[in-house]
Amino acid sequence: MRPMRPVTAVLCAAALSLTAAACGPGNDEAGGDAKPTVAASVPSGSDGIKIPDQLKDKLKEHGIDLDKWKGGAWKDWKKEDWLREAEDYINPVIEDLWDPDRMRDAQKPERNGADPELGKDQGVTDPTPAAVPAKSVAAPYHRSVPEAGKVFFDGPEGSMVCSATVVKDPAHPGKSNLVWTAGHCVHAGAKGGWYRNIAFVPSYNNAGKSQAQLKGASRNQVAPYGVWWSDWAQTSDQWIATGGPVGGAGAPYDFAVLHVTPEKGSTKSLEETVGSALPVDFNAPAVPKIAKMTATGYPAAAPFDGQKAFQCTDKPGRLSLNQTDPVMYRIGCTMTGGSSGGGWVAAGADGKPALVSNTSIGPAKASWLAGPRLGPEAKGIFDAVSKKFARR
Repeated sequence: MRPMRPVTAVLCAAALSLTAAACGPGNDEAGGDAKPTVAASVPSGSDGIKIPDQLKDKLKEHGIDLDKWKGGAWKDWKKEDWLREAEDYINPVIEDLWDPDRMRDAQKPERNGADPELGKDQGVTDPTPAAVPAKSVAAPYHRSVPEAGKVFFDGPEGSMVCSATVVKDPAHPGKSNLVWTAGHCVHAGAKGGWYRNIAFVPSYNNAGKSQAQLKGASRNQVAPYGVWWSDWAQTSDQWIATGGPVGGAGAPYDFAVLHVTPEKGSTKSLEETVGSALPVDFNAPAVPKIAKMTATGYPAAAPFDGQKAFQCTDKPGRLSLNQTDPVMYRIGCTMTGGSSGGGWVAAGADGKPALVSNTSIGPAKASWLAGPRLGPEAKGIFDAVSKKFARR
């Protein structure tokens, strides 16, 4: 078997640009015995921090001083301070950190060369699909894809972006606060830890304005349904142990579930706010039985700029990275970095539209995308997150 050439996770990074105003004053299936995260609200422009004592104690266990964190300590990415274990996820809310300019500028891609024939030697991989040109989603986005949005987060390389989908929560029918995305959009994998300042913006740039038109835009224009911070994230043990930006390592398990809370406070859930959520099908039909899949995302690498939503629809094929991991779905698509984590929708086992995968990897010369088939591991993570917040 010939060596596997690099495949890159489809994510984007940009140079970090922060201002004082932005930051305030100058289980095998369920990720182990993870505990609920700490969600702390840090008021922007205030010297005081309103946070329950028990949450302060939890933060102190991880050596996190909220005053210093708010002032920029979160930018320290020393290996010994980069929390990586499943139960270590902490994502304190920093109000107004994600302002319109910072969201707009989080777009520079990091991509390496990849073999478009990846997986052909595994015996069960289908022929490389023909490229399917990504089509722009008609604005306003909320009218056609109300569940779609962007995930923003910070890593050592700067501000990053991914795509994501609002999904239904069986513990809170009609009132879900769950978001589905890729594992590499929340955790760096084998050589890193949890990313920071993770937030979800549904229907980002709902009016479909250009990058130039967004300069000087208000927060309501770029985030009309609010900014929702992830107070808990969970990804697979396999991604945490083996995942990486090249080679496809961990890609068959590259999925994550976020529980989110509104930055400004709200009596409505995310699902109520956007008016919709997709069910997740963990028993979708096998590839030959699926007529088509539609992937939605916010691609940011050229020729895209990360500000607009796009879609690809194609009949999926199979991609096998190795013989021991589950076979992935693959479709033709020209979406680039930034589309990672975006939902793949198909007719589920009951024939109704459902989320059945998410964008994970693709070649450097964008012509196809691959996503994990959601099975027992994905269901275990989803059920665990739902259960954590079932009584809240």
